[in-house]
Amino acid sequence: MTINPGAAEFPHRQIAAQLRARIHRGDWAPGERLPSIPSLATQFGVAKQTVQRTIDQLRIEGLLITRPGSGTFVRGTKRRMNRLSRGRYGAERGYHAELAARYRQHLMQVGVMPCPADVAEGFGIDVGVPLLVRRHLVRTGDAPVEVGASWFRPADVRGTSIERPDVFDRPLYQEVEAELGRRYTSAKDQVSARLPTREEAELLQIRPDTPVLVLLHIAYDAEHRPIEVAQAAWPGPMTSLTEEYKIPAVRPGLPTDEPDLALG
Repeated sequence: MTINPGAAEFPHRQIAAQLRARIHRGDWAPGERLPSIPSLATQFGVAKQTVQRTIDQLRIEGLLITRPGSGTFVRGTKRRMNRLSRGRYGAERGYHAELAARYRQHLMQVGVMPCPADVAEGFGIDVGVPLLVRRHLVRTGDAPVEVGASWFRPADVRGTSIERPDVFDRPLYQEVEAELGRRYTSAKDQVSARLPTREEAELLQIRPDTPVLVLLHIAYDAEHRPIEVAQAAWPGPMTSLTEEYKIPAVRPGLPTDEPDLALG
């Protein structure tokens, strides 16, 4: 493994191209640890800072993951997220057995906590109002891929299984419907990107400067009252959001060559 000092491309990008090719070729398998930064610096004949820039670039691309105190590892395949509100509830509100087989959800906490700003806005209440929260971590294999939380009004779930640290054998929304007698009829999703909190970075095993994709999911009943406000954070470099839909055909008889009319 060498670099060309006379090339126009920066050394760290030359190194990144070679490491990227080796990863795609399968020289390092997903989960395999890369040589240390000093070792790579020696192999390429560059400073350690140059290799660090390479690692940072490939980490942002989603090819590598750095675990503090353990080293740098090849990241697994990207998690293809094709579920927003519609995907969560499934075809005919059925249980996603294939998702349950691939992703394991671990319940981390159930209790009353002050709600953050985005959750407060979803419920239409003040920031810091105590709400019941169920927090979880999702893993695929040994890799953590999601940190999430579902928030409820304490008065809505008082005396039900929702406020207990129970693990259900069905999706949470089905448990909520059965316990509260309120049906989920509509939902709104908002996806944004930001840097992780310290806790999110630790749980997802990513560096604090690795961006995360964040989903805010608000579920409503038939009266359009919020039942649940859910949050989920995913490592941005390894997550792709996919939405498939049909495009309506042109209706016969309608003009297709008319210019758009400006609205006054």
